[in-house]
Amino acid sequence: MNQAEAEIGSQNEWYAEIKAFDDTKLGVKGLVDAGLTKIPRIFIHPQHDLHDRSACKDSHFSIPIIDLQAVSTDSNLRSKAIEKIQNACETWGFFQIVNHGIPKTDLEEMLAAIRRFHEQDAEVKKEFYTRDLRNKTLFLSNFDLFQAPVVCWRDTFGLVMDSIPPEPESLPVICRDIAMVYSKQVHGLGITLFELLSEGIGLNPNHLKDMECAERITIIGQYYPPCPEPELTLGTRSHCDADFMTILLQDQIGGLQVLHENQWVDVPPIPGALIVNIGDFLQLLSNDKLKSVNHRVIAKQEGPRISVACFFRTKFFEPGDDLKCYGPIKELLSEENPPMYKETTAQDFLKHYYSKGSGASALLHLKL
Repeated sequence: MNQAEAEIGSQNEWYAEIKAFDDTKLGVKGLVDAGLTKIPRIFIHPQHDLHDRSACKDSHFSIPIIDLQAVSTDSNLRSKAIEKIQNACETWGFFQIVNHGIPKTDLEEMLAAIRRFHEQDAEVKKEFYTRDLRNKTLFLSNFDLFQAPVVCWRDTFGLVMDSIPPEPESLPVICRDIAMVYSKQVHGLGITLFELLSEGIGLNPNHLKDMECAERITIIGQYYPPCPEPELTLGTRSHCDADFMTILLQDQIGGLQVLHENQWVDVPPIPGALIVNIGDFLQLLSNDKLKSVNHRVIAKQEGPRISVACFFRTKFFEPGDDLKCYGPIKELLSEENPPMYKETTAQDFLKHYYSKGSGASALLHLKL
């Protein structure tokens, strides 16, 4: 057998292992439930991705925490919040928010609902397993399972909640009520944040909202089972988000890390807080005033870790629709501040985002 044949054989074996894992429709949790003590090789990440699992301990490096108390009624507090948010977005791309208006009981119930979904009877859960990302409700393990060079230690439950919410009957009973409530709450919070972000970069408060940045929310409920060999894998690889903005709810297990000044920094769980980060599309629109930064989730022996990410994305276009182009906002441009990026459609950008793999920013190919 020559080298080329050996490589093809190895690739075929790798594909067969991934397909066998996918065919179970049980995800990573299915492996743990089966009593696994060694992780399969498809989950083992390259050492260069794992050598700096321990986050930076520099006390100067901590994610900004911003109080949204009375930002809609007190102009002084609003101005202070806008300044802090703008600074956080320019330097970190991430911040945590407190006093955001969503009751702690609803946050806890949303986390509990995601856990209930993932821990329900396997045969019931299998009914939702799909790789058709057009579905409004889906369960799978790793969106890019067949494209990525290595698999991550997590399972995913997704719900697409447009500005016009779906019929409740279309959602799984096990999380239906809280999903409807929480999506409405997060949508309202997102509009408030887009207003503050708009003002922070010198625009009318409604500018980003009028660009339909809050039209479509995808709720992603991640389940990271306890890992028998966490030093060999990751819960989520290093990546930036391909959206306008993400609002994340995490439990108290921890594991989220943000890349800041070439060092990984932990995002510590704060009861009742939510995490906000800027996505690639908002960096594009703001002409680099707002930063989309790399982040990841490390695997742990503790668990399961539960998180709920709400992605604010472009609204869905049917085939044949005129696709909207996105580029730096004209009102932000001048001779001193020329455009940094070419225009792109969401469809073209996402095609590139999912084909490039992890690592380099998906915005680089749009740089002028």
